[in-house]
Amino acid sequence: MTPIEKLITAPSGSTLSQANDILWKHKLNALPVISDDGHLVAFVFRKDYDSHKENPLELLDAQKRYVVGAGINTRDYEERVPALIDAGADVLVIDSSEGYSEWQSRTLKWIRDRYGNTVKVGAGNVVDGEGFRFLADAGADFVKIGIGGGSICITRETKGIGRGQATAVIDVAGERDRYFQETGVYIPICADGGIVQDYHITLALAMGADFCMLGRYFSRFDEAPGNKILIGGSYMKEYWGEGSARARNWQRYDLGGASKLTFEEGVDSYVPYAGALADGMAATLAKVRSTMCNCGALTIPELRDKAKLTLVSSVSIVEGGAHDVLLKDTTNNSK
Repeated sequence: MTPIEKLITAPSGSTLSQANDILWKHKLNALPVISDDGHLVAFVFRKDYDSHKENPLELLDAQKRYVVGAGINTRDYEERVPALIDAGADVLVIDSSEGYSEWQSRTLKWIRDRYGNTVKVGAGNVVDGEGFRFLADAGADFVKIGIGGGSICITRETKGIGRGQATAVIDVAGERDRYFQETGVYIPICADGGIVQDYHITLALAMGADFCMLGRYFSRFDEAPGNKILIGGSYMKEYWGEGSARARNWQRYDLGGASKLTFEEGVDSYVPYAGALADGMAATLAKVRSTMCNCGALTIPELRDKAKLTLVSSVSIVEGGAHDVLLKDTTNNSK
């Protein structure tokens, strides 16, 4: 242990920039921040500085902490929301397969009555302009789009509820723009579901989405919670839906009866293993930027204005990939 009189420290109240200057000046790996009465207030690490420089696109708050989101439901929000806010959650979202409901309206009202606009909370999911406007009027900060389009979702198959994802995004985006013209309030929309290929992200943005939810995309990487399993000579990762029995998320789907799922709206499955997230994300972003460049767009709003969408035939889809040749390498870099 280094004696306190020989310890290099920073006084409480020092800015992060000042602390980093001390780190570099004395060639330290860690710097204690000490209060006037000698108590440890914080630690500043050199490795954090290096990490921030290596990851310029990371999403951080004003204190350089990662921005954290959390899902809530329309049952126990009175207990869960205060606990999440106390724990430091930055944004909340009502996690439901059907957002056009009185239950979500009540949840949003409860949050607004107690926290005003200090808490950012999204709602959803919806598939048309009417559902979007309902949640916008109820006080949602953003709205998620998509019912039944996820790779592990079988809501359409089991209940006949949902809509094609592209059609839903285009419809809701149009209503969002009309809402903005009428009220001056812009409410972002999230395309949730239906994304398999990297270019599907670009398509969703071109159709009007402000951001995308990528369940299947992230499930393939090392950082995802599913186990990596060797199946038929290929490594796979486990991936299951929130509406599956495995998720045990009965509160999201239950109709008010016993504490269990009456029937499933999701499946338990596998997806092809894709390695480290950093490598996969770098390739995906490169493809998105390249497509935007092809459209002459430097920003997402510009992409919406300049991208041209057209219906294609099944023959055109086949023609769009490698065809009428024998591939030397079967490794697929399209996902």
